[in-house]
Amino acid sequence: MNRYLTKQDGDLWLTEAEQDSLKISYRIKKVVYEGSSKFQHIMILDSFGFGRMLVLDGVVQTTSLDGHIYNEMIIHVPFSLHPAPRKVLIIGGGDCGAAREACKYKELQQLHMVEVDQKVVEVCRKHLPEVSGNLTDPRVEFIFEDGVAFAGKRKGEYDLIIVDSSDPVGPAEALFEKSFYSSLHSALKDDGLMVCQSQSPIFHEDIMKQSYERISTLFEEAKLYTAVVPTYPGGLWSFIIGSKTQIVPDPSKVRGKKTSYANEKILETCFSLPQFMIQG
Repeated sequence: MNRYLTKQDGDLWLTEAEQDSLKISYRIKKVVYEGSSKFQHIMILDSFGFGRMLVLDGVVQTTSLDGHIYNEMIIHVPFSLHPAPRKVLIIGGGDCGAAREACKYKELQQLHMVEVDQKVVEVCRKHLPEVSGNLTDPRVEFIFEDGVAFAGKRKGEYDLIIVDSSDPVGPAEALFEKSFYSSLHSALKDDGLMVCQSQSPIFHEDIMKQSYERISTLFEEAKLYTAVVPTYPGGLWSFIIGSKTQIVPDPSKVRGKKTSYANEKILETCFSLPQFMIQG
């Protein structure tokens, strides 16, 4: 038995300790895959409530049941804001779900997917097809290196940059630093924009506010938006857009994209925030 799984009354459970006062437990059918890369411990678990899930260092990253919500919202929102997103960079996103959504756009010509952990990509393409779709689109180039270093070497190259990071610990910690956001600004074209996930506005408000403040000082316009992802602590999840130009959504761009969560009304209203999230 590995250190992340326990048996209770004959059942197998994965328990996340989100805070001292909050634990989330998932009843597990079986371990589909378990291994370690030089960066982290990796599992694909088949759960009773959420289907197959990717678990890194004991923390659930995405599931077959609701992973599409996060992936659709981190992709279709920025794609609805840019007039012609032809060249795109995704940093992180080893489950391939975000890249899979981006490939639904015919105008996309080239997608660089930079993921530090090649093992995560290999495992998800093989064992988590509900999320990854076993991505093989020829427009996607997998680049297995550090995303911070990669972005720092690019200048005025991308229309969109999507930062699909895990929690700001371990390999992903640097993806929340102001210096990293500054390198993204430099890597974008003059009309480019970036998006990143910014954690739970309820349980990680400090991280969300810090990220928003850092991005808003670098970009012409910054906006928060939300989606409801049941797997993630609290359900409500936040994202931040940083744009070099004025943010003007075109929700009609999502038409015909075979989505399960995102639609025109969702893209119109996702920037409407609850009162406690409105920035002063």
